[in-house]
Amino acid sequence: MLKVGILGTGAIGTIVANAIDRKQVDAELVALADQDSDRAKDLAAKLSSHSPVVSIEEMIDRSDLCFEAASQAALECFVPKALERGRDMLIMSVGGLLGRQDWFRQAAERGCRIHVPSGALAGLDGIKSASIGRLDSVTLTSRKPVAALLDARYVVDHGLQLETLTEEKVIFEGSVEDAARAFPKTANVAAALRLATSPEVPVRARIVAVPNGKTNIHEIRVSGEFGRFTAIVENNPSQENPRTSQLAAYSAIATLAGLTKVVRVGT
Repeated sequence: MLKVGILGTGAIGTIVANAIDRKQVDAELVALADQDSDRAKDLAAKLSSHSPVVSIEEMIDRSDLCFEAASQAALECFVPKALERGRDMLIMSVGGLLGRQDWFRQAAERGCRIHVPSGALAGLDGIKSASIGRLDSVTLTSRKPVAALLDARYVVDHGLQLETLTEEKVIFEGSVEDAARAFPKTANVAAALRLATSPEVPVRARIVAVPNGKTNIHEIRVSGEFGRFTAIVENNPSQENPRTSQLAAYSAIATLAGLTKVVRVGT
């Protein structure tokens, strides 16, 4: 049975831990790690497995696969330690993987796999398939509630007064790499889109602030040799954390479950 350790016991880490505990995933939860040890202990006490709360190093040592649901900043410490021990990883803070070809090289050398779930997006399977041929353009438009953007690095640095908006407004337009850096807490979808395509494909991102918005809406438009398609997802927020889409947590569970199944569906 797959032994899974979880780094980060916030909204997504909690949802995934409960899914494993309920046997939605054919795996064993062997350890939890979090800089907020009290939060991790509270979660452990509610699980039937009563998985131990340990250091990052011990969590990695106990696991076959390490599930990260902490933050982009946490990857700087976590990923090198997991690579050193030859562990597979499932990463939710996808923006932290951009530009880290050194990690990808080390993973290949050590026989590790880095799994990236589709998160709050639909259409990554189509993009991966289309990437076998020529892709001409990939554009992501993310419409987000103003409340989810107020403390974003880009908004603060540029002094954007989003509270005064009376209609939706494009506040960012650029590469997905720049989007992931500018909105590290909300742009993991942009990073996943970048990783699903080859480096030479132009991938653009637009962030739209929506006054009184309640949902995150992601629209992907793709054109290329295969033809073209549009995929739109209107995400309900997680009850545990309104900044997190419920679909992102579900995609993590589905990815974990897929790793243990004989038949895997989709590209």
